[in-house]
Amino acid sequence: MPASVPDQTEHHTPAADAPARAIRDRGTFTLVHLSDPHLTNLDEISLRQLLNKRLLGYLSWRRRRRHEHRRDILEALVADVRDQAPDQIVITGDLTQLGTPAECTQAKHWLEDFGSPAAVMVVPGNHDAYVQDAWDETIGQWHAYLRGDQQSTGSADEFPCLRRRGPLALIGLNSARPTAPLLASGRIGTAQLERLRAMLAQTRDEERCRVLLLHHPVHAAAVSRRKALDDAAALRDVLAEHGAELILHGHGHFGARWDLPGPEGSRIPVLAAPSASALGAHSRQPAGYLIFRMRSADDPSGTWQIEVEERRYDLEQHAFVTSGPVP
Repeated sequence: MPASVPDQTEHHTPAADAPARAIRDRGTFTLVHLSDPHLTNLDEISLRQLLNKRLLGYLSWRRRRRHEHRRDILEALVADVRDQAPDQIVITGDLTQLGTPAECTQAKHWLEDFGSPAAVMVVPGNHDAYVQDAWDETIGQWHAYLRGDQQSTGSADEFPCLRRRGPLALIGLNSARPTAPLLASGRIGTAQLERLRAMLAQTRDEERCRVLLLHHPVHAAAVSRRKALDDAAALRDVLAEHGAELILHGHGHFGARWDLPGPEGSRIPVLAAPSASALGAHSRQPAGYLIFRMRSADDPSGTWQIEVEERRYDLEQHAFVTSGPVP
């Protein structure tokens, strides 16, 4: 999909009632998607915290990741995002390197500088849940950015979370789970999937443009088995039954697009964002993020038009520019 050329994807929805038409008549809604900023440092890590899987991650950070994920690139991205004046920003995980309490505090401060909880929504990544640790001391520090409109705590058992923003229904899933060394896989679980079914049905009836957010890819061939979503097939079954208008994820540090089957022969676009801070020396792509502009079709068919632009870090210009085709 050429990122510099609008990609207009139509999705059928039932006939709108008066409140639904009011939602659809609000004009264009701009959504920014970024992922995998890996924004934290490990200056405060203790030896005790390295007596587990984190030791391997720490060695990887010392050898490679601290040079690959650059704070100056992330700062340039944040400035570029602000220039776009989006209606909502979503971040699909891996704010940290190893998910330590100190790192989660760093990420919390960064989020507070970046935007208000009402304007920024986060789902966790595997690096944020690197090992089993107390939720309140780690990811739970971002509770205001994790929770849905009707949720109070943003706790692990409140996923999926739902935010209604303009014509959108933003639905966040938590695929982050502690895993054994050398694994970076994820899992959603039966309880989340059952709640997701009801959430997708409800927001479909509200005539909203449903945007599903998670860290791990849904597409079977997106990443290697050790990095995959273990119950991706079960999630695809839910989506084939209930549909969605758009699925966004990160994890692979590359931008790409796939399509999944939805109800009645429809197709659901799935887009991955690259890392928000990568230099590109050791990853497949330099830093980038996605801009979506959603509007209802100019006809009574009950469809959505979604235009996509990718902004990518240019090493020569030291700035973010509109990129070429998504690989």
